[in-house]
Amino acid sequence: MISVAVVDAKTPGNVGTIARAMKNFGLTDLYLVDPPDLDRDGEAYGFAGQAREDVLPNAREVSFEFLVENFHTVGCTAITNEDDRHHVRYPFRTPRELAESLRGVSADTCVVFGRERIGLTNEELERLDEVCSIPASADYPVLNLGQAATITLYELRSLTVEETQHPTEIARAPERDIEALHEQFASLVDAAGLVEEKRPKTVRLWRRLLGRAHPTTREVSTLHGVLRRAENRIREP
Repeated sequence: MISVAVVDAKTPGNVGTIARAMKNFGLTDLYLVDPPDLDRDGEAYGFAGQAREDVLPNAREVSFEFLVENFHTVGCTAITNEDDRHHVRYPFRTPRELAESLRGVSADTCVVFGRERIGLTNEELERLDEVCSIPASADYPVLNLGQAATITLYELRSLTVEETQHPTEIARAPERDIEALHEQFASLVDAAGLVEEKRPKTVRLWRRLLGRAHPTTREVSTLHGVLRRAENRIREP
C-alpha cells in the first residue's frame, strides 16, 4: 500500500492538486502534517477535481512522528547531495527507480512531500528511510509542489493502477491487407505518370515508410480507399 503525506503545506490549492493527482493514479490515503485550512468552498476542493469526493475529505491530519512510526517513508526533495560524504540527501532514487524498488515490497510506504518554498528540512529527511528526487535542469531544479507530486505519483502508477485504458501492443493490420495497400500505391504511381526508372524506388520508399508505421486495420482501409479514389480521379478521361 502506498500513501502520500504533505508536511506543512502553506497553499490549500497545492493540497487539492496533490489529491487530484492521487485520484488520477490510483492512490487514496492522504496524510497531512500541519495543514492549512481546507475550506470545502476554497481552492483545495476547487483544485481537487473528483478527489473532492473521497481523497480530500478522508485525508487525516497526523504528526510527523506518526509517519515515521507507521510507514516505510520516502522523502521527496529537489536538492540532493552529489556523493556519500553527506548522507542526509544521498543516495537518492528517481521516481521511476523508486517504483521499481517498491515492486513486490509488502511494507506500507508513505511518500512524503514538504513545503512549497523550502521542502523538507534536513532534520526531517534524517528521520525518513529513503530519498527521492526528480531529475531536472541544474539551472532550475526546483519544481512546484503540485508538479513534483504529480510527476512522482505518475511514475508510481504501475504499482497502483491497472493500466487498461492504453493498450501496450499495436494491433498491426494483417499482412495481406498491407500488401494490398502496397499494390494500390504502386498502381497509383503508375497512374500518376512518374518517370519509369523512379517507380521501383518510390514504391520501395513507401514500403519502408509503412513498415516502420505498423498501421492498424482501420488505417490501412482508409489509406486504401484514399489511394483508390486518387487513382480513379487521375484515370478519368
